[in-house]
Amino acid sequence: MKNILNIGIPSKGRLRKDVLNIFKKKKLKLISERGERDLIGSIKNKLNIKISYLHAREIIERLGDNSLDIGFSGFDLLKESEINIQKKINLVKKYEFGNANLVVAIPDPWIDVQTIADLEEIAFEFRDKKKKRLRVATKYPNLTREFLFSKGVTQFRLVSSLGATEAYPFTGSAELITDITSTGETLKANNLRVLKDGVILKSQACIFTSKKSLKKKGIKNLIRILSK
Repeated sequence: MKNILNIGIPSKGRLRKDVLNIFKKKKLKLISERGERDLIGSIKNKLNIKISYLHAREIIERLGDNSLDIGFSGFDLLKESEINIQKKINLVKKYEFGNANLVVAIPDPWIDVQTIADLEEIAFEFRDKKKKRLRVATKYPNLTREFLFSKGVTQFRLVSSLGATEAYPFTGSAELITDITSTGETLKANNLRVLKDGVILKSQACIFTSKKSLKKKGIKNLIRILSK
């Protein structure tokens, strides 16, 4: 069947739950042969729709390379992706869930640092006295670099975070972090605080389409149903 419509749904976490809820509300029954852990599924009575359960970041990548037609993911992940990928994706709607901010957070003991301007000062001190650059641990290198540069902070080096970013300043792997947070509780619990002007991006869950897919038969109708 040539006219298969591919939909990407986050494979785990809160986002998955909220997205599955959308389908439930629209009376679209999702079926997976192996239950919850299945990475592939379908919709009852809709033979031309294929569901893939993927990491939210991968959903953006695959909308960009056109192997998904419709995808649910976070606005932050769209904005973090390469510009040439962003150009191929259409934002259909922002939902009222999945709200979170990408923020710059520093260890609590840094009492002199309250704003990005203070951070800039510290960065120069680090460079001149310690002969090294401030290290920023993050899973969002593009957005972080862009934000800090735009605020005049240039003396830093990004450290790619592979796990719990909050731990990096306390394991000697980085001085500060940028991370996505919805309540700020995890940061607080890890003795980190957000700089006063440290919000890089406000994010929420969105439904996206691949621009190329808009020509496909039945897709506009499906988008309308899911985004209504």
